[in-house]
Amino acid sequence: MRKNPVFYSKNCSLSSSYDIIGDIAIIRSIPNNPSSLREIGKFSRALKNFNKNIKTVLFQSGSIDGTFRLRKLDYMLGEKRTCTVHKEHNCLFSVDLEKCYFSPRLSHERWRVLRKVMANEVVVNMFAGVGCFSILIVKWIKSAKVYSIDINPIAIQFMQKNVCLNRVYGKVIPLLGDAKVIIGKELQGLADRVLMPLPERAFEYLSSALLSLKKSGGWIHYYAFEYAKKTESPTDKIKFSVSKKLSSLGVLYDIPFSRIVRSIGPNWYQVVIDIKIMNIPDRF
Repeated sequence: MRKNPVFYSKNCSLSSSYDIIGDIAIIRSIPNNPSSLREIGKFSRALKNFNKNIKTVLFQSGSIDGTFRLRKLDYMLGEKRTCTVHKEHNCLFSVDLEKCYFSPRLSHERWRVLRKVMANEVVVNMFAGVGCFSILIVKWIKSAKVYSIDINPIAIQFMQKNVCLNRVYGKVIPLLGDAKVIIGKELQGLADRVLMPLPERAFEYLSSALLSLKKSGGWIHYYAFEYAKKTESPTDKIKFSVSKKLSSLGVLYDIPFSRIVRSIGPNWYQVVIDIKIMNIPDRF
């Protein structure tokens, strides 16, 4: 998250945060009011003047939703486009911000997970988007291999382009389709590590994540959204629900790490837990 250093109006309810992805700035949503469009325009001009690398300014006029996790973007000024190339941790990611999910705010989390991966690991990324987690892993851990799944065909196209941009041919395997179906047909029992960066639906896909792991077990990086009051811990609530599910399946496990990735609204949080799976029951 970047804080706006150049513009403020006491009469405007405009959020002072924005994202920069490649050479595109995205102003995040604000409540409706009669002066909104005028204030957004003023903010857009100030933002572009402050950062000369910004070529396009867009306004996010709705939340991220739908099967493909897309957001509505309105053009404000600069070059009229939604495609850009974003650089992160020495990797390049080509993306259409209107047609693919991408969040620069997960940069720290992508780097954290990357540093957990060991040499020669096989990884299954169940919700890969344009391939950020996947490409970072194999770019830095050259002996690793990632099966990179997404249900959005346009995201897969950009993932394939990013494989070429980063010269990781044969190390990231783009797979188009629903992760449950693909794992059930092609990827059972081969993974050392599974990534589940789709907080909205991770719980319903947990059994598929287990199915893709080797019988000896492995790691699952599990992301979820959770509501928690001030007296509650969102990480403890997620650990409780996941533990209940894993215990019902007869899985031996440990959850040695958890953290709040970010706040996404009043009392709402994105949480990650790292799950060590010690065994996979025979019925999987």
